[in-house]
Amino acid sequence: MNPLKRFAISVPVMPVPMPLRLLSGLMSVAACAALAGPALAQPDAPPVAAAVSQERAPERVPTKLARLASLLGHDGDVRIVAFGSSSTEGAGASSPAMAYPALLERDLEERLQIGASSRRSITVINRGKGGDTSEEMAARLERDVLAERPDLVVWQTGSNDPLRGVPVERFVELTRAGIQAIRATGADVVLMDQQWCRKLSGVEGAERYGEALHALAAELNVPVIRRRALMQSWVTHGLMTPAQMIGPDGLHMTDAGYRQLAKAAAAQILVGAGLIQPSLARN
Repeated sequence: MNPLKRFAISVPVMPVPMPLRLLSGLMSVAACAALAGPALAQPDAPPVAAAVSQERAPERVPTKLARLASLLGHDGDVRIVAFGSSSTEGAGASSPAMAYPALLERDLEERLQIGASSRRSITVINRGKGGDTSEEMAARLERDVLAERPDLVVWQTGSNDPLRGVPVERFVELTRAGIQAIRATGADVVLMDQQWCRKLSGVEGAERYGEALHALAAELNVPVIRRRALMQSWVTHGLMTPAQMIGPDGLHMTDAGYRQLAKAAAAQILVGAGLIQPSLARN
């Protein structure tokens, strides 16, 4: 059976009123999101006009993270689980505070105070575990993710499976089941693909896992933080060199790499919640 055949899944997305003060405030600081790079695209997202006039409200952006959009539209608090392997846990960072989930929490809190009528609480729980493949992540999904009752799950996956020989078909099967289990609780999902590094580049067929992840995301309408393309763009745009971005082990990111990744993740989350235009999250 083709593991990538279309699977019908119904996820209702209702339009959520968004306070104009929040939308306008976020768009006014969207220049910060430019550091995320050019690869923050949602699957099949149509172009949307960015013009805002005094006579009418801004054009609505596509909302793929319906629960998050609803919470933010009512100044609600947000609970996020960062799920994944060593890149989420923070291998290579100088301290847990420099892992991308901790930086993401701070970045989102700062951005989302703009236009809010009261101070928001943004909690990002780090549930990364070094070395995990899709098999190990599936085994701890209930305990480490669903039990936390998140509003949003940022799921980084697909790096260890090629390194440890998990068949790509099995990777797709487990990732599909995980997305469905998360959505069944009412939570939103954002995926994060492989890092760009010499260790993965030397593994034959490693790119197939990234391709499979993107195909599944397009099928299930899940936004993706395109980490591999982002990292390549940071080098192309002179933001950092590969050595500044990836540590001596050739696999794990540095503090500087995680800092850029957190900015990219925050931008993607705001795009997915319909708060900023996709074009404002690119260079």
